[in-house]
Amino acid sequence: MENIKIIKRPKLKSPYLIVAWPGMGEVAFKAASYLIEKLKAQEFATISPDEFFYLTTSVVSDGILKLPELPEGKFFYWKNKNGKNDLVIFLSNSQPDLLKGELYCEEIISFAKKLKVKMIVGMAAMPQAIEHTQNPNVWFTSTSASLNNSFKKFDLNTLSDGQISGMNGLFLGLAARKGLNGFCLLGEVPLYTIQIENPKASLIVLEKLVKILGIELDLTDLSAQVQAMEEEINKLLDYIKVGTPLGPIGEDEIEKIKKTLSQLTKLPLSVKDKIEELFSQAKKDTAKANELKHELDKWNVYKEYEDRFLDLFKKKKEDNN
Repeated sequence: MENIKIIKRPKLKSPYLIVAWPGMGEVAFKAASYLIEKLKAQEFATISPDEFFYLTTSVVSDGILKLPELPEGKFFYWKNKNGKNDLVIFLSNSQPDLLKGELYCEEIISFAKKLKVKMIVGMAAMPQAIEHTQNPNVWFTSTSASLNNSFKKFDLNTLSDGQISGMNGLFLGLAARKGLNGFCLLGEVPLYTIQIENPKASLIVLEKLVKILGIELDLTDLSAQVQAMEEEINKLLDYIKVGTPLGPIGEDEIEKIKKTLSQLTKLPLSVKDKIEELFSQAKKDTAKANELKHELDKWNVYKEYEDRFLDLFKKKKEDNN
């Protein structure tokens, strides 16, 4: 815990720890940020980024070049006056270096144990072949069979097989290894919108979470954001589908939408950092190229990185010659 700075020491009652990082659809990050804002949760600790992040670029503002600040990781608390569990919310604006991810998690887990956390709560996105106008489902997985059984009453789809990539998934697995129970709620997002913020998925996840936690939360503002985002996507679809037959969105149209969205939006900084780290690893070991290709395909940005990706194998061939 040497990297955690405690600002104040609140007395917490059997707290649940909610953790969130940026990721696909920004589902977890958006939901946790909204919780902090609406519950008026108070900051009480931070984790130093120095051991877990590194600078990869410079930024230019008003014609002046300078180094950016390293990502922030903050702990917030909320006292639950009407229930038995207070909340601790950890929010970071970036995912750490892949090689430091496990140590980063262990630092937070050690702090969680000091706080006597009873449950870890994670959130994530689940890409599905759905359209943005559909009501998404929420999927669920946990660290134990007994927890799975206890959550059946909340009308959740059980994720029986698969994986949850990135810190939003890794943290729960490492916490379980250290003896902390937890669960993850995954909101469905359309395949063609994975590169943009998806407030609808964050909303449906929060609707389920507040029921599970037994707390009240005003979701009006988030609902308004959902409507605004749908209107923007509808405008894009109307533009793309001019002159095409009416009906469900087909695979060709999905690819067009992905391409357009990739031009209009930016990858989360954490994803860019992960891609750069995988390139660095693949230069040393081309076996990492499969993982890199999977990440590029997942975010539909292979074309943008194609030359660099192919250069990995050209260099390998030259070295062998």
